Amino acid sequence: MRRTRWLCMLSVICACGTSAGWGAQVLYDVRDFGAQGDGQTLCTPAIQAAVDKCSTAGGGMVYLPPGRFLSGTIYLKTGVTLHLDSGCTLLGSTNLKDYPPTVPAFRSYTDNYTDKSLIYGEKLERIALTGRGVIDGQGAAFKGPYKVRPYTIRFIECRDVAVEGVTILNSPMWVQHYLACDDVRISGITVKSHVNHNNDGIDIDSCHRVTITGCNVDSGDDAIVLKSTSDRLCKDVVVSGCVLRSTCNALKMGTESNGGFQNIVLTGCAIHDTRLAGVALEIVDGGAMDRIVVSDLTMVGVGAPIFIRLGHRARPFKEGMDKPGVGSMKNITISNIEASGANPTGCAIAGLPEARIENVTLSNIRLSFAGGGTVEQATRPIPEEPEKYPEYGMFGRLPAYGIYARHVDGLKLTNVQLQLAGPDQRHALVLDDVQNAVVDGLEAAWSHGAVATLRLTDTRDVWIRGCRPAAGTDVFLKVQGAQTAGVTLMGNDFRGLKTVAELDTGVAPTAVAQVANRTE
Repeated sequence: MRRTRWLCMLSVICACGTSAGWGAQVLYDVRDFGAQGDGQTLCTPAIQAAVDKCSTAGGGMVYLPPGRFLSGTIYLKTGVTLHLDSGCTLLGSTNLKDYPPTVPAFRSYTDNYTDKSLIYGEKLERIALTGRGVIDGQGAAFKGPYKVRPYTIRFIECRDVAVEGVTILNSPMWVQHYLACDDVRISGITVKSHVNHNNDGIDIDSCHRVTITGCNVDSGDDAIVLKSTSDRLCKDVVVSGCVLRSTCNALKMGTESNGGFQNIVLTGCAIHDTRLAGVALEIVDGGAMDRIVVSDLTMVGVGAPIFIRLGHRARPFKEGMDKPGVGSMKNITISNIEASGANPTGCAIAGLPEARIENVTLSNIRLSFAGGGTVEQATRPIPEEPEKYPEYGMFGRLPAYGIYARHVDGLKLTNVQLQLAGPDQRHALVLDDVQNAVVDGLEAAWSHGAVATLRLTDTRDVWIRGCRPAAGTDVFLKVQGAQTAGVTLMGNDFRGLKTVAELDTGVAPTAVAQVANRTE
C-alpha cells in the first residue's frame, strides 16, 4: 500500500532533521514502490518511480528509510527532495550498465570526462539531497579511464539546490559536480573518498551564488575546488567553516579557468594533512580572477600553505575552439593564516613577464616550514614554465624557504612571520620583477651561514619598513638586477646586523635609500 503523507515544514524539521523544504510536502516512501533495503536487490526502478510520482504531483519528499538500497542512476526531478534517513545507505551499483550515458545540453570541458552519474539532475529547480544517511558510490569497483567511472552526484543548469547533512563515501570519480547552477547551498555534509582517481570532494563549476558551510571533506583529490570549464563565470561563492584534508589541494580555484572567477570568499576553515597546497589560486586557461578574499585559516601538515599562479596552458573548453589568450589575476587578499608543518619547497606567487598578477595583499600571516634548503637552491634560476600544469612544486625548491614572488604589480606583505623547524640556507623572501611593493613588519627566521633574509631582483618602487631581522643575521637585503630602483628602507630595527644591504655589480648606488632606521 502506497504511504503518502502530508507533512508541514515543522514536522519535516523535527522528524527528518532537514531545513530544505518549500512549504508543505508530500512524502513518498520508496518501499511503497517496491524498493527493498537488503543491499542486494537493484532498487533503481522503484526509487525512480517514487521520484517521478513526486515531481508529477507537484513536488515533495522521496523518503529512503533505514536499510541498504542498491541503485544505478537516479534522475532527480524538479521539486523533489531525496531524503536519506539515519541508518539508510544508498549504494551505487558496481555494474556500469546501471549508469546510462547522459550528455548534457550545456557544453564544457567536462564533456571529456565521464557521462555517467549515480544521482543526476539537469535544468531542474527546487531540488535537495538531505538527511543523516549515507551515499556510498562503491568506487573501488570501477577501474580505468574517466568514462568508466561515474560521478556520485552531478547537477547541471539547476536552480535552488540544497545538499544537507548526508555522508558521501567512495566515489568512482568526482564526488559531486555542480555545473552552471545557481543558488546552491551545501551544508553539514561529510565526504570521505580515497578509493579511486580524481576523487575531488566538491566541484563548483561555472556556478553563481553558492554557499558551502560546515562540511567535513577528506578526499583523494582536491577537497573543495572551484572551476570554470566553460565560458560561464564562476562567481559569488562563499566557503566557510569547513574541515578539509586532501592528498592534493585543500582549497583550490582552477586549473580549468576559461570563464574566470569573481567575488569569492574562502574563510574560517581548518586544513590538515594535505599533500599539496592549503590554498591554490590558478589561472592557466584564460579567464579573469578578480576580488578574492581568503581569511582565517589554520593549517597543519601541508605541502605549501599558499600557491598563486598565472600561467598559459591555454586549453580551450570546447573542441574546435581557438586557444584562449593569457588570463588575468588581480585584487587578492589573504589574511589571518596560521600554518605549520609545511615542507621545504616554499610558497610561490608567480605570474608571467607579459601578464603580471596585480594587487595581492598578505597580512597577519604566520607560516612555519621544514627547512633544509641550500645556498645553491637560493641562487638557482627558476624557469618560467608558462604551459606547465600548475602545482605548488612545479618550480622545484624555490630560492626562498618562505615566499617567492615573481612578475607581480602591487604586492603588500604586512605582519608576515616566516618560521623554520630546521636550518635553511635560502632567503626567507624573494621579490623578482615585482613593482609597487610594501614589506611591513616582516619577521623571518635566519640560519647560520644563510644568504640574505630578503632578496630583490629587478624590483622597483619598494617600501621596506618596520622589520627586525633575527638575531645573528649577516645580511638583511640582497639587491640584484640593473632594473632595481626606488627601494626605501625606513623605520627598521637593524641593531646587531652586520650588513643592511648588499648591492650586486650593475645595481645603481641610488637604487636603495635608508631613512630613520635604527642601527644602534
